[in-house]
Amino acid sequence: MTGASVALLAGTVSTILFASSVLPMVVKALRTRDLESYSPANLVLANVGNAVHSIYVVHLPAGPIWALHGFYVVTSALMLLWWLRFRPLRRGVVPTASLDNERSLA
Repeated sequence: MTGASVALLAGTVSTILFASSVLPMVVKALRTRDLESYSPANLVLANVGNAVHSIYVVHLPAGPIWALHGFYVVTSALMLLWWLRFRPLRRGVVPTASLDNERSLA
């Protein structure tokens, strides 16, 4: 095996391992919609970091790093979007639709 073959194999295996380590978190977040334990600062910084890192990755030859980075971009964006969408409402704030439903029941 040449040095390039070993590097490609290592990149492929590490991509699979890293992606496999993130998938359970993403599946659980989608299934439970409970992202309360996630830090919004971490989710925003991860997405900003991915955007900046994309400049570097697009200048590399196609390979496992593209797959891994693409995976991180998608999962980080999804986690931030889900955090925004599924976060619990602030206490004391009642959505207008809930008030309308209560009035129609009275």
